[in-house]
Amino acid sequence: MSNLPKLGFLYLDYVLRFFDHSNFKGWPDKIETVTYHWKNDKDRFIKEVKRKKIEILIGNIPATAYDTFVEISKELPNVRFVPSLETQFPNKSKENVTLFCNKYNLSAPYTEIHYDKKKGYDYLKNRAKYPQIIKRSYGASNYGGYYVHKADNFAEAKALLDKEKYNPIYTQDGIDLKYSGDLRVMLIGHKPICAFWRFSGEGEWITNTSQGGSMSYENVPMNALELAVEASKAAKAEYWACDIAIDAKTDKAYILECATAFAAFPYIRDWICQYLMWDFSNGRFKMPHVPLFSWEELGKIDSSLLRTMRHIGFSKYKPSCDGTWYINDKVDEFDMEKAELSDSSDVPDSIAPEDLPIKDDLTKEVKHDNLEINKLNFNKATLTDIMTLHGMEEELALEIQEYLEDNIVTDTSDLLELESIDEQMLETWDDHVDDMRVDINKADESILKKIKGIGAKLAKIILDFKVKNKGFKNLDQLEEIDGIGKNKLAQLKSRFKIGE
Repeated sequence: MSNLPKLGFLYLDYVLRFFDHSNFKGWPDKIETVTYHWKNDKDRFIKEVKRKKIEILIGNIPATAYDTFVEISKELPNVRFVPSLETQFPNKSKENVTLFCNKYNLSAPYTEIHYDKKKGYDYLKNRAKYPQIIKRSYGASNYGGYYVHKADNFAEAKALLDKEKYNPIYTQDGIDLKYSGDLRVMLIGHKPICAFWRFSGEGEWITNTSQGGSMSYENVPMNALELAVEASKAAKAEYWACDIAIDAKTDKAYILECATAFAAFPYIRDWICQYLMWDFSNGRFKMPHVPLFSWEELGKIDSSLLRTMRHIGFSKYKPSCDGTWYINDKVDEFDMEKAELSDSSDVPDSIAPEDLPIKDDLTKEVKHDNLEINKLNFNKATLTDIMTLHGMEEELALEIQEYLEDNIVTDTSDLLELESIDEQMLETWDDHVDDMRVDINKADESILKKIKGIGAKLAKIILDFKVKNKGFKNLDQLEEIDGIGKNKLAQLKSRFKIGE
Protein backbone atom coordinates (compact mmCIF):
# COMPACT_ATOMS: atom_id res chain seq x y z
CA MET A 1 0.00 0.00 0.00
CA SER A 2 1.82 3.09 -1.24
CA ASN A 3 1.64 6.79 -0.47
CA LEU A 4 0.64 6.31 3.14
CA PRO A 5 1.62 9.12 5.53
CA LYS A 6 4.57 8.60 7.88
CA LEU A 7 3.18 7.98 11.37
CA GLY A 8 4.82 8.62 14.72
CA PHE A 9 3.81 7.95 18.32
CA LEU A 10 4.14 10.94 20.64
CA TYR A 11 5.30 9.70 24.04
CA LEU A 12 6.31 11.60 27.18
CA ASP A 13 8.45 10.34 30.04
CA TYR A 14 6.39 9.24 33.08
CA VAL A 15 3.10 9.44 31.18
CA LEU A 16 1.16 6.25 30.49
CA ARG A 17 1.01 5.40 26.79
CA PHE A 18 -2.47 5.29 25.29
CA PHE A 19 -1.47 3.64 21.99
CA ASP A 20 1.30 1.32 20.89
CA HIS A 21 2.15 -0.67 17.78
CA SER A 22 -0.25 -3.51 18.65
CA ASN A 23 -3.19 -1.11 18.34
CA PHE A 24 -2.25 -0.39 14.70
CA LYS A 25 -2.38 -4.00 13.57
CA GLY A 26 -1.99 -4.19 9.81
CA TRP A 27 -0.32 -0.83 9.19
CA PRO A 28 2.35 -1.83 6.66
CA ASP A 29 4.95 0.87 7.26
CA LYS A 30 7.22 1.48 10.23
CA ILE A 31 5.67 3.71 12.88
CA GLU A 32 8.27 5.94 14.50
CA THR A 33 8.33 6.91 18.18
CA VAL A 34 9.37 10.28 19.56
CA THR A 35 9.61 10.83 23.31
CA TYR A 36 9.54 14.23 24.96
CA HIS A 37 11.90 14.27 27.96
CA TRP A 38 10.74 17.54 29.61
CA LYS A 39 13.50 19.88 30.87
CA ASN A 40 13.81 22.24 27.88
CA ASP A 41 13.56 19.43 25.36
CA LYS A 42 11.61 21.36 22.72
CA ASP A 43 14.39 21.97 20.21
CA ARG A 44 15.64 18.38 20.28
CA PHE A 45 12.09 17.03 20.01
CA ILE A 46 11.29 19.22 16.99
CA LYS A 47 14.53 18.20 15.25
CA GLU A 48 13.79 14.49 15.81
CA VAL A 49 10.28 14.79 14.34
CA LYS A 50 11.72 16.55 11.27
CA ARG A 51 14.61 14.08 10.95
CA LYS A 52 12.22 11.12 11.01
CA LYS A 53 10.00 12.88 8.43
CA ILE A 54 6.89 12.25 10.51
CA GLU A 55 3.69 13.58 8.95
CA ILE A 56 1.18 12.52 11.61
CA LEU A 57 2.06 12.53 15.32
CA ILE A 58 -0.33 10.47 17.43
CA GLY A 59 -0.81 10.86 21.17
CA ASN A 60 -2.53 12.79 23.94
CA ILE A 61 -0.73 15.69 25.61
CA PRO A 62 -0.92 15.82 29.44
CA ALA A 63 -2.26 19.01 30.98
CA THR A 64 1.17 20.09 32.24
CA ALA A 65 2.62 19.92 28.71
CA TYR A 66 -0.22 21.51 26.75
CA ASP A 67 1.20 25.03 26.43
CA THR A 68 4.62 23.68 25.49
CA PHE A 69 3.15 21.56 22.71
CA VAL A 70 1.14 24.48 21.37
CA GLU A 71 4.53 26.14 20.79
CA ILE A 72 6.00 22.93 19.37
CA SER A 73 3.11 22.56 16.92
CA LYS A 74 3.80 26.07 15.55
CA GLU A 75 7.33 24.90 14.70
CA LEU A 76 5.91 21.84 12.92
CA PRO A 77 3.25 23.37 10.65
CA ASN A 78 3.26 20.43 8.25
CA VAL A 79 2.76 17.82 10.97
CA ARG A 80 -0.78 16.77 11.82
CA PHE A 81 -1.21 16.19 15.55
CA VAL A 82 -3.81 13.55 16.40
CA PRO A 83 -5.80 14.59 18.32
CA SER A 84 -5.18 18.20 17.27
CA LEU A 85 -4.02 20.64 19.91
CA GLU A 86 -7.32 22.50 19.44
CA THR A 87 -9.23 19.28 20.08
CA GLN A 88 -7.16 18.71 23.23
CA PHE A 89 -7.97 22.19 24.59
CA PRO A 90 -10.46 20.79 27.18
CA ASN A 91 -7.81 18.31 28.40
CA LYS A 92 -5.79 21.08 29.98
CA SER A 93 -8.15 22.22 32.73
CA LYS A 94 -11.69 22.28 34.06
CA GLU A 95 -11.76 25.95 33.12
CA ASN A 96 -11.11 24.99 29.51
CA VAL A 97 -13.98 22.50 29.59
CA THR A 98 -16.30 25.33 30.65
CA LEU A 99 -14.90 27.70 27.99
CA PHE A 100 -15.40 24.97 25.36
CA CYS A 101 -19.00 24.31 26.44
CA ASN A 102 -19.79 28.03 26.48
CA LYS A 103 -18.28 28.64 23.02
CA TYR A 104 -20.33 25.86 21.43
CA ASN A 105 -23.49 26.35 23.53
CA LEU A 106 -23.28 22.86 25.02
CA SER A 107 -25.42 22.02 28.04
CA ALA A 108 -23.31 22.16 31.22
CA PRO A 109 -23.95 23.00 34.91
CA TYR A 110 -23.89 26.71 35.72
CA THR A 111 -20.25 27.48 36.53
CA GLU A 112 -18.34 30.46 37.89
CA ILE A 113 -14.57 30.84 37.67
CA HIS A 114 -12.83 33.43 39.85
CA TYR A 115 -9.15 34.36 39.89
CA ASP A 116 -9.94 37.06 42.42
CA LYS A 117 -10.34 35.27 45.76
CA LYS A 118 -12.55 37.98 47.31
CA LYS A 119 -14.96 37.91 44.37
CA GLY A 120 -15.07 34.15 44.48
CA TYR A 121 -15.90 34.10 48.19
CA ASP A 122 -18.50 36.83 47.66
CA TYR A 123 -20.22 34.69 45.02
CA LEU A 124 -20.13 31.58 47.20
CA LYS A 125 -21.46 33.48 50.21
CA ASN A 126 -24.17 35.63 48.66
CA ARG A 127 -25.31 34.23 45.33
CA ALA A 128 -24.38 30.57 44.89
CA LYS A 129 -27.02 27.83 45.05
CA TYR A 130 -25.96 24.87 47.16
CA PRO A 131 -24.72 22.23 46.89
CA GLN A 132 -21.72 23.56 44.95
CA ILE A 133 -19.21 21.25 43.27
CA ILE A 134 -15.76 22.80 43.68
CA LYS A 135 -12.91 21.48 41.57
CA ARG A 136 -9.21 22.02 41.14
CA SER A 137 -9.07 23.42 37.63
CA TYR A 138 -5.48 22.66 36.66
CA GLY A 139 -3.69 19.37 37.14
CA ALA A 140 -3.08 15.90 35.85
CA SER A 141 -5.36 14.80 33.03
CA ASN A 142 -6.52 11.77 34.93
CA TYR A 143 -6.89 12.45 38.62
CA GLY A 144 -9.89 10.25 39.22
CA GLY A 145 -12.03 12.71 41.13
CA TYR A 146 -9.42 13.36 43.82
CA TYR A 147 -9.80 17.14 43.43
CA VAL A 148 -13.58 17.26 43.14
CA HIS A 149 -15.44 18.34 46.29
CA LYS A 150 -19.04 18.95 47.32
CA ALA A 151 -19.87 21.88 49.59
CA ASP A 152 -23.37 22.07 51.11
CA ASN A 153 -22.98 25.62 52.41
CA PHE A 154 -20.61 28.60 52.36
CA ALA A 155 -18.82 27.54 55.54
CA GLU A 156 -17.84 24.22 53.93
CA ALA A 157 -16.82 25.94 50.69
CA LYS A 158 -14.65 28.49 52.50
CA ALA A 159 -13.00 25.87 54.71
CA LEU A 160 -12.17 23.79 51.65
CA LEU A 161 -10.71 26.70 49.69
CA ASP A 162 -8.79 28.04 52.70
CA LYS A 163 -7.17 24.63 52.98
CA GLU A 164 -6.62 23.71 49.33
CA LYS A 165 -5.94 27.27 48.03
CA TYR A 166 -7.28 26.43 44.58
CA ASN A 167 -6.67 29.19 42.06
CA PRO A 168 -8.83 29.88 40.18
CA ILE A 169 -11.90 29.14 42.27
CA TYR A 170 -13.87 26.83 39.98
CA THR A 171 -17.35 26.10 41.26
CA GLN A 172 -20.48 24.57 39.68
CA ASP A 173 -24.10 24.19 40.67
CA GLY A 174 -24.57 20.63 41.89
CA ILE A 175 -26.90 18.49 39.76
CA ASP A 176 -29.43 16.25 41.50
CA LEU A 177 -28.13 13.10 39.81
CA LYS A 178 -30.62 10.61 38.43
CA TYR A 179 -30.03 7.19 40.01
CA SER A 180 -27.26 8.90 42.05
CA GLY A 181 -24.85 8.35 39.20
CA ASP A 182 -23.43 9.92 36.06
CA LEU A 183 -22.65 8.56 32.60
CA ARG A 184 -19.38 8.01 30.78
CA VAL A 185 -19.80 8.06 26.98
CA MET A 186 -16.90 7.22 24.66
CA LEU A 187 -17.01 8.09 20.97
CA ILE A 188 -15.04 7.33 17.81
CA GLY A 189 -15.74 9.42 14.74
CA HIS A 190 -18.62 11.03 16.68
CA LYS A 191 -20.31 7.63 17.18
CA PRO A 192 -20.92 6.38 20.74
CA ILE A 193 -19.07 3.08 20.99
CA CYS A 194 -19.37 2.59 24.76
CA ALA A 195 -21.54 4.15 27.45
CA PHE A 196 -22.22 3.23 31.06
CA TRP A 197 -23.55 4.57 34.33
CA ARG A 198 -21.07 5.18 37.16
CA PHE A 199 -22.39 4.94 40.69
CA SER A 200 -20.66 6.05 43.87
CA GLY A 201 -19.21 3.61 46.35
CA GLU A 202 -20.76 2.94 49.74
CA GLY A 203 -20.60 6.05 51.91
CA GLU A 204 -19.27 8.15 49.01
CA TRP A 205 -20.93 10.74 46.80
CA ILE A 206 -18.39 10.88 43.97
CA THR A 207 -19.08 8.51 41.07
CA ASN A 208 -15.55 7.78 39.87
CA THR A 209 -15.01 4.02 39.70
CA SER A 210 -11.36 4.42 40.75
CA GLN A 211 -12.68 5.38 44.19
CA GLY A 212 -14.81 2.33 44.81
CA GLY A 213 -17.84 3.03 42.64
CA SER A 214 -19.68 0.59 40.39
CA MET A 215 -20.92 0.69 36.81
CA SER A 216 -23.89 -0.45 34.73
CA TYR A 217 -24.52 -0.53 30.99
CA GLU A 218 -28.32 -0.62 31.34
CA ASN A 219 -30.83 2.12 30.52
CA VAL A 220 -28.43 4.61 28.95
CA PRO A 221 -30.64 7.56 27.91
CA MET A 222 -30.63 8.71 24.31
CA ASN A 223 -30.27 12.41 25.21
CA ALA A 224 -26.91 11.66 26.90
CA LEU A 225 -25.65 10.09 23.67
CA GLU A 226 -26.97 13.02 21.62
CA LEU A 227 -25.21 15.56 23.86
CA ALA A 228 -21.95 13.59 23.69
CA VAL A 229 -22.16 13.48 19.87
CA GLU A 230 -22.82 17.24 19.79
CA ALA A 231 -19.72 17.85 21.94
CA SER A 232 -17.56 15.48 19.88
CA LYS A 233 -18.52 17.25 16.65
CA ALA A 234 -17.88 20.67 18.19
CA ALA A 235 -14.42 19.50 19.26
CA LYS A 236 -13.73 17.94 15.82
CA ALA A 237 -12.50 14.92 17.75
CA GLU A 238 -11.33 11.68 16.18
CA TYR A 239 -12.00 10.11 19.58
CA TRP A 240 -13.65 11.64 22.62
CA ALA A 241 -15.26 10.96 25.98
CA CYS A 242 -17.85 12.84 28.02
CA ASP A 243 -19.01 12.52 31.61
CA ILE A 244 -22.67 13.45 31.64
CA ALA A 245 -25.14 14.12 34.45
CA ILE A 246 -28.88 13.58 34.08
CA ASP A 247 -31.05 15.80 36.28
CA ALA A 248 -33.31 13.61 38.39
CA LYS A 249 -36.23 16.08 38.17
CA THR A 250 -36.07 17.22 34.53
CA ASP A 251 -34.10 14.42 32.79
CA LYS A 252 -31.97 17.14 31.16
CA ALA A 253 -28.41 16.11 30.27
CA TYR A 254 -25.37 18.19 31.33
CA ILE A 255 -21.70 17.82 30.42
CA LEU A 256 -19.52 17.50 33.53
CA GLU A 257 -16.22 16.70 31.81
CA CYS A 258 -15.07 16.08 28.24
CA ALA A 259 -11.66 15.31 26.75
CA THR A 260 -9.60 13.14 24.43
CA ALA A 261 -7.72 11.83 27.49
CA PHE A 262 -9.68 9.07 29.21
CA ALA A 263 -9.33 5.51 30.45
CA ALA A 264 -10.36 3.09 27.72
CA PHE A 265 -10.59 -0.70 27.50
CA PRO A 266 -7.92 -2.27 25.24
CA TYR A 267 -10.47 -3.26 22.60
CA ILE A 268 -11.67 0.37 22.42
CA ARG A 269 -8.13 1.56 21.80
CA ASP A 270 -7.98 -0.96 18.93
CA TRP A 271 -11.21 0.42 17.49
CA ILE A 272 -9.84 3.97 17.70
CA CYS A 273 -6.72 2.95 15.81
CA GLN A 274 -8.73 1.05 13.18
CA TYR A 275 -10.68 4.27 12.66
CA LEU A 276 -7.46 6.31 12.44
CA MET A 277 -6.01 3.87 9.89
CA TRP A 278 -9.17 4.31 7.80
CA ASP A 279 -8.81 8.08 8.12
CA PHE A 280 -5.07 8.23 7.36
CA SER A 281 -5.36 5.90 4.34
CA ASN A 282 -8.33 7.72 2.77
CA GLY A 283 -10.50 4.66 3.16
CA ARG A 284 -8.09 1.96 2.00
CA PHE A 285 -8.34 0.39 5.44
CA LYS A 286 -11.77 -0.66 6.65
CA MET A 287 -13.64 1.59 9.06
CA PRO A 288 -14.61 -0.35 12.21
CA HIS A 289 -18.29 -1.13 12.61
CA VAL A 290 -19.49 -0.89 16.22
CA PRO A 291 -23.23 -1.48 16.68
CA LEU A 292 -24.98 0.99 18.95
CA PHE A 293 -25.68 -0.46 22.43
CA SER A 294 -23.20 -3.32 21.83
CA TRP A 295 -21.67 -2.32 25.17
CA GLU A 296 -24.60 -3.97 26.97
CA GLU A 297 -23.47 -7.36 25.69
CA LEU A 298 -19.77 -6.58 26.14
CA GLY A 299 -20.55 -5.61 29.72
CA LYS A 300 -21.69 -9.15 30.41
CA ILE A 301 -18.30 -10.59 29.46
CA ASP A 302 -15.87 -11.21 32.31
CA SER A 303 -13.30 -8.40 32.44
CA SER A 304 -10.37 -10.83 32.56
CA LEU A 305 -11.53 -12.28 29.23
CA LEU A 306 -12.07 -8.85 27.70
CA ARG A 307 -8.48 -7.93 28.48
CA THR A 308 -7.31 -10.77 26.24
CA MET A 309 -9.63 -9.82 23.36
CA ARG A 310 -7.35 -7.31 21.68
CA HIS A 311 -9.06 -7.24 18.28
CA ILE A 312 -12.82 -7.48 18.36
CA GLY A 313 -14.86 -6.93 15.23
CA PHE A 314 -18.55 -6.92 14.37
CA SER A 315 -20.00 -7.80 11.00
CA LYS A 316 -22.30 -5.18 9.51
CA TYR A 317 -25.82 -6.38 8.80
CA LYS A 318 -26.91 -6.37 5.17
CA PRO A 319 -30.50 -7.04 4.03
CA SER A 320 -31.20 -10.04 1.83
CA CYS A 321 -31.45 -9.29 -1.87
CA ASP A 322 -35.10 -10.37 -2.12
CA GLY A 323 -36.13 -7.72 0.38
CA THR A 324 -37.42 -10.18 2.97
CA TRP A 325 -35.79 -8.12 5.72
CA TYR A 326 -36.90 -4.58 6.31
CA ILE A 327 -34.52 -2.17 7.98
CA ASN A 328 -35.97 0.57 10.12
CA ASP A 329 -32.89 1.60 12.03
CA LYS A 330 -33.46 4.93 13.75
CA VAL A 331 -29.88 5.10 15.00
CA ASP A 332 -28.31 5.93 11.61
CA GLU A 333 -27.81 9.43 13.00
CA PHE A 334 -24.99 7.92 15.08
CA ASP A 335 -23.02 6.57 12.13
CA MET A 336 -19.25 6.89 12.40
CA GLU A 337 -17.84 9.68 10.24
CA LYS A 338 -14.60 11.46 9.51
CA ALA A 339 -13.72 14.23 11.96
CA GLU A 340 -13.07 17.66 10.49
CA LEU A 341 -9.57 19.11 10.75
CA SER A 342 -9.15 21.81 13.39
CA ASP A 343 -7.81 25.34 13.11
CA SER A 344 -6.84 28.03 15.61
CA SER A 345 -10.30 29.66 15.53
CA ASP A 346 -11.74 26.56 17.21
CA VAL A 347 -10.09 27.45 20.54
CA PRO A 348 -12.13 29.58 22.98
CA ASP A 349 -10.64 32.75 24.41
CA SER A 350 -9.05 32.39 27.85
CA ILE A 351 -10.44 34.28 30.84
CA ALA A 352 -7.23 34.05 32.88
CA PRO A 353 -5.49 37.36 33.71
CA GLU A 354 -2.47 37.99 31.52
CA ASP A 355 -0.14 38.44 34.48
CA LEU A 356 -0.70 34.95 35.92
CA PRO A 357 2.49 32.90 36.29
CA ILE A 358 3.54 30.60 33.48
CA LYS A 359 5.75 27.55 33.68
CA ASP A 360 9.25 27.67 32.28
CA ASP A 361 9.09 24.54 30.15
CA LEU A 362 7.25 22.69 32.89
CA THR A 363 10.06 22.76 35.45
CA LYS A 364 9.73 25.79 37.72
CA GLU A 365 6.70 27.76 38.81
CA VAL A 366 7.03 31.53 39.06
CA LYS A 367 5.61 32.75 42.34
CA HIS A 368 2.83 35.33 42.14
CA ASP A 369 1.20 37.40 44.87
CA ASN A 370 -2.16 35.70 44.28
CA LEU A 371 -0.82 32.14 44.30
CA GLU A 372 0.76 30.06 47.02
CA ILE A 373 2.92 27.13 46.00
CA ASN A 374 2.44 24.36 48.53
CA LYS A 375 5.39 22.04 48.92
CA LEU A 376 4.77 18.39 49.58
CA ASN A 377 6.04 16.27 52.47
CA PHE A 378 5.51 12.63 51.46
CA ASN A 379 5.21 11.53 55.09
CA LYS A 380 2.19 13.79 55.66
CA ALA A 381 0.76 13.63 52.15
CA THR A 382 -2.62 12.25 51.23
CA LEU A 383 -3.15 10.31 48.01
CA THR A 384 -4.63 13.52 46.59
CA ASP A 385 -1.43 15.42 47.45
CA ILE A 386 0.78 12.81 45.80
CA MET A 387 -1.36 12.95 42.65
CA THR A 388 -0.40 16.63 42.20
CA LEU A 389 3.21 15.75 41.36
CA HIS A 390 4.36 16.16 37.80
CA GLY A 391 3.75 13.11 35.61
CA MET A 392 2.04 11.26 38.46
CA GLU A 393 -0.39 8.46 37.66
CA GLU A 394 -2.78 6.86 40.09
CA GLU A 395 -1.08 3.45 40.03
CA LEU A 396 2.29 4.97 41.01
CA ALA A 397 0.67 7.20 43.66
CA LEU A 398 -0.89 4.12 45.27
CA GLU A 399 2.49 2.34 45.16
CA ILE A 400 4.14 5.30 46.91
CA GLN A 401 1.39 5.43 49.52
CA GLU A 402 1.84 1.72 50.23
CA TYR A 403 5.63 2.24 50.59
CA LEU A 404 5.02 5.05 53.10
CA GLU A 405 3.09 2.70 55.39
CA ASP A 406 6.39 1.06 56.40
CA ASN A 407 8.94 3.77 55.62
CA ILE A 408 9.70 7.38 56.53
CA VAL A 409 11.03 9.34 53.55
CA THR A 410 13.61 11.96 54.52
CA ASP A 411 14.75 12.61 50.93
CA THR A 412 13.11 11.80 47.61
CA SER A 413 16.07 9.53 46.80
CA ASP A 414 14.57 7.04 49.29
CA LEU A 415 11.85 6.42 46.70
CA LEU A 416 14.41 4.96 44.29
CA GLU A 417 13.67 1.68 46.05
CA LEU A 418 10.50 1.62 43.94
CA GLU A 419 11.16 0.20 40.47
CA SER A 420 8.79 2.70 38.83
CA ILE A 421 10.87 5.71 39.95
CA ASP A 422 14.20 6.92 38.62
CA GLU A 423 16.46 9.91 39.28
CA GLN A 424 15.16 11.90 36.32
CA MET A 425 11.63 11.65 37.66
CA LEU A 426 12.75 12.81 41.12
CA GLU A 427 14.50 15.79 39.54
CA THR A 428 11.19 17.02 38.09
CA TRP A 429 9.68 16.98 41.61
CA ASP A 430 12.51 18.79 43.43
CA ASP A 431 10.95 22.26 43.37
CA HIS A 432 7.67 20.88 44.74
CA VAL A 433 8.96 18.78 47.64
CA ASP A 434 9.44 20.17 51.15
CA ASP A 435 12.26 19.54 53.63
CA MET A 436 11.35 16.09 54.94
CA ARG A 437 14.17 15.58 57.43
CA VAL A 438 12.94 14.32 60.77
CA ASP A 439 13.29 16.36 63.96
CA ILE A 440 15.45 13.97 65.98
CA ASN A 441 14.24 15.39 69.30
CA LYS A 442 10.59 14.67 68.45
CA ALA A 443 11.01 11.27 66.82
CA ASP A 444 9.88 8.23 68.80
CA GLU A 445 10.99 4.64 68.27
CA SER A 446 8.24 3.85 65.74
CA ILE A 447 9.40 6.71 63.52
CA LEU A 448 13.12 6.05 63.90
CA LYS A 449 12.73 2.40 62.87
CA LYS A 450 11.11 3.44 59.58
CA ILE A 451 13.98 5.71 58.53
CA LYS A 452 16.37 4.22 56.00
CA GLY A 453 19.59 2.99 57.62
CA ILE A 454 18.15 2.77 61.15
CA GLY A 455 16.95 -0.54 62.50
CA ALA A 456 15.32 -1.37 65.83
CA LYS A 457 18.69 -1.67 67.61
CA LEU A 458 20.09 1.71 66.53
CA ALA A 459 16.71 3.37 67.12
CA LYS A 460 16.78 2.26 70.77
CA ILE A 461 20.40 3.44 71.21
CA ILE A 462 19.53 6.88 69.79
CA LEU A 463 16.51 7.17 72.09
CA ASP A 464 18.54 6.15 75.15
CA PHE A 465 21.19 8.77 74.29
CA LYS A 466 18.50 11.41 73.79
CA VAL A 467 16.94 10.70 77.21
CA LYS A 468 20.31 10.65 78.96
CA ASN A 469 21.44 13.96 77.43
CA LYS A 470 18.00 15.64 77.53
CA GLY A 471 17.86 15.86 73.77
CA PHE A 472 20.31 16.65 71.01
CA LYS A 473 21.81 20.14 70.88
CA ASN A 474 23.36 19.45 67.47
CA LEU A 475 23.60 16.48 65.13
CA ASP A 476 27.36 16.08 65.62
CA GLN A 477 26.49 14.52 68.99
CA LEU A 478 25.47 11.39 67.06
CA GLU A 479 29.19 10.65 66.67
CA GLU A 480 29.36 10.09 70.43
CA ILE A 481 27.20 6.98 70.00
CA ASP A 482 29.14 3.74 69.71
CA GLY A 483 29.02 2.29 66.21
CA ILE A 484 28.37 5.56 64.41
CA GLY A 485 31.44 6.44 62.36
CA LYS A 486 32.02 9.28 59.92
CA ASN A 487 30.18 7.65 57.02
CA LYS A 488 27.17 6.71 59.14
CA LEU A 489 27.20 10.17 60.72
CA ALA A 490 27.05 11.86 57.32
CA GLN A 491 24.15 9.62 56.32
CA LEU A 492 22.20 10.32 59.51
CA LYS A 493 22.86 14.06 59.40
CA SER A 494 21.18 14.14 55.99
CA ARG A 495 18.09 12.51 57.48
CA PHE A 496 17.69 14.47 60.73
CA LYS A 497 17.38 18.07 61.81
CA ILE A 498 17.15 19.94 65.14
CA GLY A 499 13.78 21.63 65.38
CA GLU A 500 13.13 25.05 66.85
